[in-house]
Amino acid sequence: MKQITAIIRPQRLEAVEAALHALPHLPGFTVFTARGHARGHGQDHRFVADEWNPDAHDALVLLVLCVDDDALAIIDAVTTAAYTGLPGDGIVGVAELVAAVRIRTGERDAAAL
Repeated sequence: MKQITAIIRPQRLEAVEAALHALPHLPGFTVFTARGHARGHGQDHRFVADEWNPDAHDALVLLVLCVDDDALAIIDAVTTAAYTGLPGDGIVGVAELVAAVRIRTGERDAAAL
């Protein structure tokens, strides 16, 4: 099982949702707002004092828990739909998910997804 976490531009959410809903199997996803600061543009990506603009760093975090077989399709859907070609398009992280339990039913692991 995998946990996929993507940080995307808020204006790309509609396209990302559409791409995810077009997949043959999607276990569901959660979206929440975030604020952050991208890596710097100085030497070795260090922060430079002219970079900080508090109005320019809104983002959305997309969280998907899925079985291993669905992970690549989900990653491809997100990266394709979120792409603008400009700095700040976001990033996708993938982590191994050790366990999952559906609270309502008690189902565990792949059955819970």
